[in-house]
Amino acid sequence: MSSRLNYGKTFLLGFGFFGVSIIWGVYNAFVPIFLADKFDLSPALIGFFMTLDNIAALLIQPPVGAWSDRLRSPLGRRIPFILIGAPISAVAFGLIPLAAILPLFVACTSTLLLSAALWRTPVVALMPDITPSQFRSQANGIINFMGGVGTIVALQTGGLLYKMSPNFPFWLGSGLVLVAVLIVYLFIEEPKEYEEAETQPNMWQSLKEVFGNADKSGLRILLAIFFWFLGFSAVETFFTLYAKNHLGLNEGDGATLLSVLPLFFVLFAIPSGFIAAKIGRRTTIATGLIILILMLILLYITPAEALLTGIAPLPLVGIPLMEGGARMLTLAGVLLILGGIGWAFININSLPMIVDLTSAARIGTFTGLYYLFSTFSAIIGPNVNGWAVQLTGGNYNIIMIIAPVFMFIALVLMLGVKRGEATAG
Repeated sequence: MSSRLNYGKTFLLGFGFFGVSIIWGVYNAFVPIFLADKFDLSPALIGFFMTLDNIAALLIQPPVGAWSDRLRSPLGRRIPFILIGAPISAVAFGLIPLAAILPLFVACTSTLLLSAALWRTPVVALMPDITPSQFRSQANGIINFMGGVGTIVALQTGGLLYKMSPNFPFWLGSGLVLVAVLIVYLFIEEPKEYEEAETQPNMWQSLKEVFGNADKSGLRILLAIFFWFLGFSAVETFFTLYAKNHLGLNEGDGATLLSVLPLFFVLFAIPSGFIAAKIGRRTTIATGLIILILMLILLYITPAEALLTGIAPLPLVGIPLMEGGARMLTLAGVLLILGGIGWAFININSLPMIVDLTSAARIGTFTGLYYLFSTFSAIIGPNVNGWAVQLTGGNYNIIMIIAPVFMFIALVLMLGVKRGEATAG
């Protein structure tokens, strides 16, 4: 493995994560709208439906990560999963808006979630496969930069296309996924020699090992990941409905408003990796959690009218405050900008901490553990918040005070972490 970061190869690998982010950006923004408007489901049922993909991912992604560690093929140990799963995902994704009845809609989304779970862990595990430990935060910044671009395309372009036809964001996503995976296949060459472990524990054995370790750093990181995703995934899932019902925006402008968060996640993805290289991953993550806690509390306590106060013209990701008016950055947009910066500090450095708890032979397995905890939280988060919205009579603002509680628990857990920083060589 090279002793320096290969920026060109890392950017090309980022197209895989670009494809993943396109799919889930569009899915999280517009599927709740379909469920509410086309199929007339209650907030609690929408919350449950939005966790079905995560339930499948919980069962599939972690074992696939461990399986990919053991796989030996002419194409490598990660690429075969990507080449099988991604095309199926693209086709199923494109069919979602065409489903006119709920059973067909469920069939399309189920096919998407099963196939997407097959290739997400392997595409993410490729980064530490080809990157030395001391450069993994920086490389993860680049990978997530590409993923953030995918989310922006999903929300910004998707928001505009949705106004033309609800089909168009999904069809754009399908095409871009195929292009992204083709780029990864053509330009990323997996290592031909693999470090072999004396024993190759499966995912559950590795989890038992983490729980039994006298140093609880690994367990604390995984639990922290669980809690911060518990808050963030719920906010992400319900934001377009929050914007529609609490702020009074239409669906397209709600998605556009949210797009400033991934925009600033993108802008700070690469810097956050370099910041962590200077001050440490744990300190950087803790700073990000504090920023997110403050952002969410301010969204909760600030009146809706004040949140829509225009701050400055912002052509692309601003929202029109009146019919035919100029697009403006609002106070809500400013808070979401801070959220994007905080989320970059957290998200860029958590996966490198996890994979640096283990050897190169088990990177896929520990990437799977990362997804085990993040996905489990993504299952619980929308359900908790869906019920909270329903029990408060449709008050979507309630999610902005529940989420910071989970973020604070994650912060307390991270303060006790002692391992997972970059190692030299």
